Amino acid sequence: MTDFTTLQLDKDPRGFATLWLNRPEKNNAFNAEMIRELILAMDALQADPSLRFVILRGRGRHFSAGADLAWMQQAAALDFAANLQDARELAELMHALYHLKLPTLAVVQGAAFGGALGLIACCDMAIGASDAQFSLSEVRLGLIPAVISPFVVQAIGERAARRYALTAERFDGERARALGLLAEAYAADVLEDALAGWVDTLLLSGPKAMQATKDLFREVGSGALTPALRRYTEGAIARVRVSPEGQEGLRAFLDKRKPGWQEGDA
Repeated sequence: MTDFTTLQLDKDPRGFATLWLNRPEKNNAFNAEMIRELILAMDALQADPSLRFVILRGRGRHFSAGADLAWMQQAAALDFAANLQDARELAELMHALYHLKLPTLAVVQGAAFGGALGLIACCDMAIGASDAQFSLSEVRLGLIPAVISPFVVQAIGERAARRYALTAERFDGERARALGLLAEAYAADVLEDALAGWVDTLLLSGPKAMQATKDLFREVGSGALTPALRRYTEGAIARVRVSPEGQEGLRAFLDKRKPGWQEGDA
């Protein structure tokens, strides 16, 4: 896998990768280098045919404390064109993570502020510690959560997104679960065990079927029924049924055996 300065990318022999935000001395705060490296990491993950899913984590005490202070100081001195380019880089990262063909699971501990909520919202699923702290903190700095806002709205809804973006209130993992930002919240001392359970569950699913399911729900969107959507869903299931993985899954079910992708899984 690619070598990075601000990230660590680990590949598990069972067929998944863990992408670590790796600036623990800075509480994994964003800077321009980390954003660029995250974009490169998305490209590397997208290009690896052996991967089944991706876990996104932060080294140290915190998932990510948001924007790096030194980076913000530099941005304050930039003109509009340079700030626009910075914003486009961040938007490219969020777009790449959201559209990654592999299923993604964020694991959150400690602080997740500002743009970190964008990363979490862009993942398909997220779990975290009950005592984790979340905040759309931008307005406290006289800024706005512009680039991440579409993804946050999709994750927690427009009304809640407005509240927390306008107030910059902090909320914990239990509240994040109630809002839908986290799928589940766990006591900090059992978070690793809970993650192991999620990994085992994801390894039961057909790798290609999971990717096709991501494509399906991206196309379905809000679920508004249209003739075009009906045709899409009809074609989608037909294609999957006749695919090698679909055929193997059906045969395994009828033969009362494990499908090939589960062989050797712990």
